[in-house]
Amino acid sequence: MKKSETGRRGEDLALDWLLAHGFTLRDRNWRGGHKELDLVMESAERVHIVEVKTLTPPLLHEPFEKVDAAKQSHLAAAARQYIAEQHVRKEVQFDVVSVVLEGGQAAIEYIPEAFYPIRSKY
Repeated sequence: MKKSETGRRGEDLALDWLLAHGFTLRDRNWRGGHKELDLVMESAERVHIVEVKTLTPPLLHEPFEKVDAAKQSHLAAAARQYIAEQHVRKEVQFDVVSVVLEGGQAAIEYIPEAFYPIRSKY
């Protein structure tokens, strides 16, 4: 499976999991210039900016570990733009869904409040 296909499959699975757990989809693959948000979900209390990371074995690290400080900074910048453009009034939190695909199986881990953004230079 190509990297883009792996990522798309992981996003599909993450979206299905989030919907099954009571979230509502606001946007998928939202773009603002060069910035992108994988999934923007909503719960009763919050808007969730969800970064999806998908890997296949052999694993050198867990997928969520790829959401490093630089990625967090980019996500924060994209979220600020999204919040302004979409007039978001709810509290916003940053979540990560980690997906490991192996054969026909998928292991999904939802990490709520995975990080708190710091001011970005972007």
